[in-house]
Amino acid sequence: MSKLLIVSVIVLSLVGCSKTTEQPAISESKTTPEAAAPLPPPKPQAVTIAQGTRLKIRTETELSTKSAKTGDAFAATLAEPITIEGQVVAPRGSRVDGRVVESDPGGRVKGVATISVRLTRLHIGNRQVELQTGVFEREAIATKKKDAVKVGIGAGIGAAIGAIAGGGEGAAIGAASGGAAGTGVVLATHGDPAVISAESVLTFKLTAPITVEPS
Repeated sequence: MSKLLIVSVIVLSLVGCSKTTEQPAISESKTTPEAAAPLPPPKPQAVTIAQGTRLKIRTETELSTKSAKTGDAFAATLAEPITIEGQVVAPRGSRVDGRVVESDPGGRVKGVATISVRLTRLHIGNRQVELQTGVFEREAIATKKKDAVKVGIGAGIGAAIGAIAGGGEGAAIGAASGGAAGTGVVLATHGDPAVISAESVLTFKLTAPITVEPS
């Protein structure tokens, strides 16, 4: 083998080795993780208020059999918050709607006046929840003693007039007619009205469960 050929082989070998040892430059880019977005607060879970739960409310206006009619609406507020397992479902002061179930002015024949009411709706923030509750009823104070006095006065006046007109017999007739007149006045007039005063605190019981979101 000639020296020229040997030199050529050596040169080619060196060139090949240099190509195999050269490595392309690799650029490593380090990416920084994006900052984690804050999680939204958990949505309040709906709460069921069981049947039989007592709701204590405070009336805003007076309700009387003199003015209130059956079917009239009235407004009130929660006198106490509704709390379930330590969580306030409806705060004190939340608006409550109600309705007059019956307004009976009564009378001497039918009996004393009575008014009965129930709750229909609870307002929690901008939400409304329909309510089904029992009925609260209030009766007027009986006036039998007053009626007896009215009849007695009528009888006394009649007896006096009868005595002047015709002696003892006239007094007896006058007393009877006077008593009858007094009784007629009693029967013709209504008794005291049944009244639920403004700012009265009343308690109602739910007759069906309700589901609400906490305020």
